[in-house]
Amino acid sequence: MLLQRVITALALLAVLLPALFWSSPIPFAVVVLVLLTAGAWEWGRLNGLARAGSLACGAACLALCALAWQAGLVGRPLPVLWAGAGVLWVLGGAWVLRRGVAGWPHLAQSLRVVVGVLLLWLAWLALAQARAIGINFLLSVFVLVWAADVAAYFAGRAFGLRLVSVRLAPAISPGKSWEGVWGGMLAVLAVALVWRQVDATWGVAGGWSASLYTRLGEQGPVLLVLSLLFLAAMSVVGDLVESLVKRAAGAKDSSGLLPGHGGVLDRVDALLPVLPLAMMLAATSGLA
Repeated sequence: MLLQRVITALALLAVLLPALFWSSPIPFAVVVLVLLTAGAWEWGRLNGLARAGSLACGAACLALCALAWQAGLVGRPLPVLWAGAGVLWVLGGAWVLRRGVAGWPHLAQSLRVVVGVLLLWLAWLALAQARAIGINFLLSVFVLVWAADVAAYFAGRAFGLRLVSVRLAPAISPGKSWEGVWGGMLAVLAVALVWRQVDATWGVAGGWSASLYTRLGEQGPVLLVLSLLFLAAMSVVGDLVESLVKRAAGAKDSSGLLPGHGGVLDRVDALLPVLPLAMMLAATSGLA
């Protein structure tokens, strides 16, 4: 299993890194489009669609992204769209988690499928726009999610249930604790502090694009801290929503497309809300 994980990770990096650092943002947008199209196929399967229906989900996601690209949305400010995505994720995510695993299958299948495809489309559009803004900006969003996830794991193992006697969401993801969430938030704040200093010392002066942390910091320290805590919390929501859907489907992984890692949705679940929400917050600085 470990060897599989390593081989898969290296294969993904061999494709993603050259695309990410290419002089044009187009190769990265194409690679991510392929991955999220596969994620839409997984979403269809998790929500009870047969092979043809799942393939149609992937095709629909691909078509929406292609149409958005053709329409020039990647290069346009979209504050209203990002605000709508924020409302959908915050209110919709809270509602879905409140209903729990048992409540998910009672939602109309068509609604579940359509909303999932739309969320994947929004994530792709946010990724494409973030890469067009700059590599440093996009990486700062990625690292925010990764730092929150890794720190939550270790903080949960070290301090789980020591401060709060109940799990975060025992019926959805029994391993998650409130202490883990708080540890992830602290890690995000620490990353932001270091990243802003690097931006100020070498990055922006050297021609890099400003990171998300630097952009938010221009609006004041209070907005920066609140925004980062919000994004860290929403990364947890994305993770929990995908776990809920898998539990409702009786699936351990979203698919076996990535040997040793599960499926595409298993790798991007926390990014799905954070990407459009980061673009929403970046719009407050006039960036997106």
